[in-house]
Amino acid sequence: MEIWKAIIVGLVQGLAEFLPISSSGHIVLTQYLLGIREVGVDHQQDLSFEIILHLGTLVSVLIFFRRRLWSLTQSLYKSELLEERKMILWLGVATLPAVVATLLFKGFFDTVPGRPVLVSAFLFVTGVILFVPRLIKGRLEKIGIRSSLIMGIGQAFAILPGVSRSGATIASGIASGVKAEKAAEFSFLMSIPAIMGGFVMTMKDQIEKTGSVEGALQSCFNPAYLAGALSAGLIGLFAIYLVMGAVKRGKLEYFSYYCFVAGAAGVFYFS
Repeated sequence: MEIWKAIIVGLVQGLAEFLPISSSGHIVLTQYLLGIREVGVDHQQDLSFEIILHLGTLVSVLIFFRRRLWSLTQSLYKSELLEERKMILWLGVATLPAVVATLLFKGFFDTVPGRPVLVSAFLFVTGVILFVPRLIKGRLEKIGIRSSLIMGIGQAFAILPGVSRSGATIASGIASGVKAEKAAEFSFLMSIPAIMGGFVMTMKDQIEKTGSVEGALQSCFNPAYLAGALSAGLIGLFAIYLVMGAVKRGKLEYFSYYCFVAGAAGVFYFS
């Protein structure tokens, strides 16, 4: 892959991973536009590139939430940090639906990227989802088992390319009664086990493909892939700041207009 293509895909990944516009959907459509994928042609996933892009976006969220993550880590050996310890439990609960959905429906999820019109149509779904915060006002200051499970179901639904993970989880959190700012923070914290889980599963597939851990790692570290990871990490950090600001100002639905336009353009172009 050319370096410039890797950088473009990395920028799209970093922005769309955290903006409520669906990273998986935008990555698929960007690959079609750049000629990395071809409509009607079976596409072999570039697992090495996926691995390194995930690491780039993971670094950005770790940097933004470094203080919060440090307090969660301290709660493992400081009994007085009970709320932080509960937060770790709720993050575990929120991760379960996506794990179950992946195990049960992985075959179906893998077929969707080969249908760009369907991916574009799912952007309309994201646009509708983003209007939820405008219609419902959450009041709860804390995440509980009910809200974490509901947000987890939203995350599982967002495995579909075109459905935004951050949009679905924030909207479902607000729908469960949680304040927008708290739902947004929990949504981004949820992305850490989600990204790490995707990294582990993709790494496993790549190890099977190359026949060794060394072969999998060597295939990941080349100039083009590293450039893509760097661009994904830098723009991802900017995207987190942007979304948190939009949530605090109650302007999350602004992203829905983009999703409607992008979805319509995708359906028109690929059909």
